[in-house]
Amino acid sequence: MLQLTVKRVEGFNALPVGRPIVVANAAHAGIIDEQITLSGIEDYLVLLEPFGRNTAPAIALAAIEAQENDAMLVMPSDHTIANLPAFHAAIARALPLVAEGWLITFGITPDAPETGYGYIKMGETCGDMIHEVVRFVEKPDAKRAADMLAEGNHAWNAGIFMFRADAYLAALERHQPAMLAAVRASLDGAERKGHHVAPNPQAFAACPSDSVDYAIMEREAQVACVPVNMGWSDVGSWDSLHSVSAKDEDNNAVRGETLLLGAQNCLVNSDGPRVTLVDVDDLIVVVSRGEVMILRRGESQKVRKVTEALKAAAPTTVA
Repeated sequence: MLQLTVKRVEGFNALPVGRPIVVANAAHAGIIDEQITLSGIEDYLVLLEPFGRNTAPAIALAAIEAQENDAMLVMPSDHTIANLPAFHAAIARALPLVAEGWLITFGITPDAPETGYGYIKMGETCGDMIHEVVRFVEKPDAKRAADMLAEGNHAWNAGIFMFRADAYLAALERHQPAMLAAVRASLDGAERKGHHVAPNPQAFAACPSDSVDYAIMEREAQVACVPVNMGWSDVGSWDSLHSVSAKDEDNNAVRGETLLLGAQNCLVNSDGPRVTLVDVDDLIVVVSRGEVMILRRGESQKVRKVTEALKAAAPTTVA
C-alpha cells in the first residue's frame, strides 16, 4: 500500500514532483525504508514520530520540512485509487487555487448512502469543477446518508488534501499556535540521519493531538472541495480490504494459513494459527498477536467499538 501511495503521482506532468515525505511512527522505520526501496524511489524523507499526535501535527512536520511555497499533496497510505488519470486531472484543476493559498480537499463522488465515511457539503463554484466547502459532516446514520446522496451536493471525505506548505503553517499559526510551536521545537531538536528525521520526543510530547479536519479545515475560510470519481477505496476497513484483495473462486480473500471448506465471500487475515472455516458465508476473521476477531461482512465499521471494549475489559470475553 505504501508503494502504491508514493508512486501515485508518477506520470503527473502539470507540475514538477518533488521527493515523497512519509510521516510515520518510529517503530515502522525499517519496513518503510524497505517498501520505498522496492518502489524504486531513491530520494525520500521519513519523519519518525515518537508517538502519534493525529494528522494535524503530522502534516505540520512535513510542511516545515518542505519548501514554503511547495504544493503539498497529502495522502493516507491505506487507500487505493483505480483511476489515476482522473486523480491527476483533479490535482491539475486544483493547482490554481492552491497557488492562491486555498486549502483543498478531494471529495469522492458517492455512489451509495455510506455511513462509514464523513461527508463534505459543497457550495458555490470557485474554480474548474471546484466548490467552496459549506461544512464537513460527521459520519451519518443511514437516513442522513440517504438524504445527502439524494441532495447531490455532497462528497465523501477521503482525507486527501492539497495546499501550499506555507498556507497550511499560516492556518496552523492562526488556529493552533501551541501545536505549531511544539512541532517546530521538536524539529529544532531532531536527530537527523540519512533519510530519517526523528523529532525530539520531549518537545513533541507537548504537542496537542488533533486531526487536520478539526484543527484546520473546519476553521478556515478559503477551503474548497474537488469532487472526483477515481475508483477510490479506503482500505482502512476490513470490508474495503476484501473488495480490493485477490480472491479465490468462492470470493474468499485470505492471508495466512487457512483451510476453507464450503466457505464463501469471506476475508481471513491471520498472523499465526491456521483458520478453518466450514460452510459459512460473509465472515471477516482476523487473528493478530493472539487476539481473534470474527464479524459479519458489512459490519467492519464497528471495529472501533470492539477495540474500545477490549481496552476497557479484562482479557477474557467481550459480549
